[in-house]
Amino acid sequence: MRKFLPWIIVGGILLILVFWVISVKNTALQYSQATGKEWGNVDAAYQRRNDLIGNLVNTVKGAADFEKSTLTAVIEARAKATSVTIDPSNITPEQLTQYSQAQSGVTSSLGRLLVSVEKYPELKANSNFLKLQDELSSTENQILTARTRFNESVEKYNGYVLKTPNNLVLGSYKEKAFFKSVEGADKPVEVKF
Repeated sequence: MRKFLPWIIVGGILLILVFWVISVKNTALQYSQATGKEWGNVDAAYQRRNDLIGNLVNTVKGAADFEKSTLTAVIEARAKATSVTIDPSNITPEQLTQYSQAQSGVTSSLGRLLVSVEKYPELKANSNFLKLQDELSSTENQILTARTRFNESVEKYNGYVLKTPNNLVLGSYKEKAFFKSVEGADKPVEVKF
């Protein structure tokens, strides 16, 4: 029995090591899936906003003789934003910047549309328009929440994947990028009537 003891100890250590590697990989996969899910929530919130914008533009068109250039800018920004897609399993800072810039164009043109609406009192009193405006405000809050949760899940994922000794086993798992605000977002928006 004594001559087998070293082999039993080595076998036990190898078995523990194999279970540890499996555990580390399964946990990394779990964090990666959670990050993908949160990115889906971000994307869904932006999609909701894009869907509402179509309704808002149609309401504005029907209720006022509106500045065509403002409506065109909103429609074009919405089309550009919906054309930019990201694979959540391989998010890079460049992709997030491109996505963020496209969404920023929507926010900017939508802001100009809502400021222009101030010139049309009959439109501001329209119950459909007011409801859509409330929905857009609610959606912007949902977008903020979804982006925050996405960044929290990226933080957990990156922390797990990059810490030692996990990083020795998880070479195929790459660091994911955080969702950052667009350039100039730190400055207050100037609204002119």
